[in-house]
Amino acid sequence: MTGTKKSTKAATGRDTSSETWTDEEKAAMQEHAREMKAKRGAKGKPDGEADIQAKIAAMPEPDKSMAKRIHALVKETAPDLTPRTWYGMPAYSRDAKLVCFFQPASKFKARYATFGFEESANLDEGNFWPTSFALTKLTATEEAKIAALVKKAVS
Repeated sequence: MTGTKKSTKAATGRDTSSETWTDEEKAAMQEHAREMKAKRGAKGKPDGEADIQAKIAAMPEPDKSMAKRIHALVKETAPDLTPRTWYGMPAYSRDAKLVCFFQPASKFKARYATFGFEESANLDEGNFWPTSFALTKLTATEEAKIAALVKKAVS
């Protein structure tokens, strides 16, 4: 196959070669590179709280309201998690390992925001369990579910 380009279709069936990244995906990757560079160059720890507050302030509604409330919920439920940004999104880690994150709908022009968990979250249930949840509105019901999931994730 010399001289030919191999397909890079992901499990979604979408071609993920560099020519097909959306502008939003490219921007997220560039933001992540800036976060990593700032982290490496920082004397001491970067101020994750200030970074998250800045990202939330820049979000349009309803993402902004949901992000503010989720940030408060995570801090209340798991105060030992460290706030940080991850690909320009509010995220929370423990021992430098990402536990959970909030992806605003506006980030990738999606119809819903996402609250998700990464590998270090203790959510395992047998051989199959959800790792992210769609959010179109944040009510007391969703807040209770998020708080319970965060509590389980850090247990």
